[in-house]
Amino acid sequence: MKHAPLAFRMQPKTIDQVIGQKHILNKGNPLYEMVTSGHLSSVILYGRPGIGKTSIASAIAGTAKLPFRKLNAVTNNKKDLEIVVNEAKMMNSSIVLCVDELHRFSKTQIEYLLPFIEKGVLILVGLTSENPYHNINPAIRSRCVIFELNPLTEEDIKFGLKRAIEEDLNDLAGSTIEIDEDALNALSSFSGGDMRAALNYLELSYLTASGQDEDKIKITLDIVKKVAQKNNIQIDKDGDGHYNTLSAFHKSMRGGDVDASLLYLAMLLEAGDLKGIYRRIICVCYEDVGLAKNMGEKVLAGIQAAEMLGLREGRIPLANLVIELCLSPKSNHAILAIDRAIDFVRSGKAINIPKHLKDAHYEGAKNLGNGIGYIYPHDHSIGKFGGWVPQQYLPDNIIETRFYQPDEIGQEEMLKRLNTKFKNEQIRQIKEQRTNK
Repeated sequence: MKHAPLAFRMQPKTIDQVIGQKHILNKGNPLYEMVTSGHLSSVILYGRPGIGKTSIASAIAGTAKLPFRKLNAVTNNKKDLEIVVNEAKMMNSSIVLCVDELHRFSKTQIEYLLPFIEKGVLILVGLTSENPYHNINPAIRSRCVIFELNPLTEEDIKFGLKRAIEEDLNDLAGSTIEIDEDALNALSSFSGGDMRAALNYLELSYLTASGQDEDKIKITLDIVKKVAQKNNIQIDKDGDGHYNTLSAFHKSMRGGDVDASLLYLAMLLEAGDLKGIYRRIICVCYEDVGLAKNMGEKVLAGIQAAEMLGLREGRIPLANLVIELCLSPKSNHAILAIDRAIDFVRSGKAINIPKHLKDAHYEGAKNLGNGIGYIYPHDHSIGKFGGWVPQQYLPDNIIETRFYQPDEIGQEEMLKRLNTKFKNEQIRQIKEQRTNK
């Protein structure tokens, strides 16, 4: 197809021509051996857009020398599937059926397709950018081998661009096209690991360079910058890319890596996901920094400031928060404490609230013994701390249980000291009172 886009013209004909994905396509690796041996199974190719899923599907059919048909789970229907099945029956040959957006298949489409996959009438190559273990119907998933595709490296992209110039654009131009090394690097970088985007940028750069009044066609960095005005942000707010970036952002803050945290913050800012950023920052504040450093008020104030400033200037208070959270002492003892308490409640063990703690605000409560003997802590001040009395609060059968088990980390050292002091004195007096009864 003379006027087809460069990305289409450069699609590989066999799996040996596929760029990247060595973990599955090099000799001795699973997909390569399956295809070259002729023992094809239905597969699901999972990876972000532009990574080469369609190219690999086409290359599988080309290598196996089987007819190739491509459908889309959204735009094609059951009737389209019937046409492909009837074609396979008429040819008495298996057909490699590539289905884009496999996760969007309807129940009707799936039920029709399954028997033909099982019989080998159709070799399904399902393509999805969604996690197949979350979003693909189990009936389809169980009949397919799942392969996750890795992001293409900048070297992979550069190799593909050079090949496109040598095998396609030079012939189109009728002469050898020159491309500066920094222009090649920029095309590779701007594409964000998306080969289709890189080839589209290259083609537009070639057309731009061709229109200049020069004796030869030369692609320069200035031309590339005009063509690729904004980097291809590697985050899909509706798919795995979104959650992977949020996960990396949270884990980098938890691990104290300032630079990694700022990188993922920048990706989320470029994707416009302020709410996702706010949630992760608040979560790190209370889940990971916790009681080791009092950051709650500062975090909420910083988020409020970012909200007031908007996306562009809001990056400043957010960067401040991220850096300080990264370099703050960390303690997860609060979350461990509440989880221990929840586990105890779920265990089904008896929880008998002490009588003196029960509600005594209704008529007849005293007759039940409710509230009798309760000591009001504010009537017993102990210096600057305020009111505290060593009375019993836990049920009788677990008075020595300690759900909160802190370490001496940051500001939590003081909390541990107070908690240990109060708990020991409380238990001592409770035991003493029981002995004296």
